[in-house]
Amino acid sequence: MKIVADNQIPYLADVLAREAQVVTMDGEGITPREVRDADILLVRTRTRCDRKLLEGSSVQLICTATIGYDHIDMEWCREQGIEVVTAAGCNARAVLQWVGAVLALHLSRRAAEPSDCTLGIVGVGNVGRLVAEYARSWGFKVLCSDPPREEAEGLGRAEGFVPLDELLVTADIVTLHPLLSREGSHPTYHLIGERELALMRPRTALINASRGEVIDTVALLSAISSKRLDCYLDVWEDEPNKISEELVRKAVISTFHIAGYSIQGKANASSIVMRALSERFGLPFTDWYPSEVVPTTPRPIGWEEMVAQIDTYCPLEEIDLKLKTQPSQFERFRKNYSLRKEFF
Repeated sequence: MKIVADNQIPYLADVLAREAQVVTMDGEGITPREVRDADILLVRTRTRCDRKLLEGSSVQLICTATIGYDHIDMEWCREQGIEVVTAAGCNARAVLQWVGAVLALHLSRRAAEPSDCTLGIVGVGNVGRLVAEYARSWGFKVLCSDPPREEAEGLGRAEGFVPLDELLVTADIVTLHPLLSREGSHPTYHLIGERELALMRPRTALINASRGEVIDTVALLSAISSKRLDCYLDVWEDEPNKISEELVRKAVISTFHIAGYSIQGKANASSIVMRALSERFGLPFTDWYPSEVVPTTPRPIGWEEMVAQIDTYCPLEEIDLKLKTQPSQFERFRKNYSLRKEFF
């Protein structure tokens, strides 16, 4: 059995080498030649898995150590009988804590308290649910928008769900957590464009830790330039190589797609991957978790306690300064980022 793996997925290679031939390499460097005789691909967002990469290969299973799967041509893989497994939810607490750091910083700059603010959450999946839960406990009024969930589960105002336009008009802070989709009944590509940005009240804070393409960069730059919005961004259109350096400079906080980069988030993703491999190929790692990582113990945390500790774990202004100083080094910074420890 041959496994081709992104070398940025931690903990796995040495363990899997006991059971298979494992080839690790930079995710952007995975080419048709490397995967031709591979049975399994272990990837992140930097590897585009489509006909161009996979046609004629022996790949049976793709495991992506990420929440999203917009880098995978799901329809083509389905047609070819290639199974795809994602690590949905693996780093939800890490992203929650990045959002917590943004909220703490933003409110301190406004001399405001959570009870003064309405938080709008767009996309209420694994991350959005956690943000909603903790935000309510911290005292924010919370509004949610997630049309697929609303339709599937019959959710409405009684559960805090409102139309997107109403959320944008009402919220003081908008945080984005949808999966990126370009097709279907509710596409999220450029979900936030010129019209949506114009609906937001002056000095609304816009947070994005989902995918850069959820926001129209040109429209966002115009909104920021007119002093209408404060932006806190972790993700960027056309990353890693063609991000808007102007947007990096103009956002209040710019980080290099590391909102989900925690020790436990990476360990969770690797554990999910191992379980999928074991179930598909009969490997002995169904309950495996890296021994060097202590799993997070979820717990409630008050606003004041969170604010007092968050900068130790997620120093946003330090990360922001690094990227603003050298935006061309986005990918190098990301690859060499020291993983954070989750603390709630």
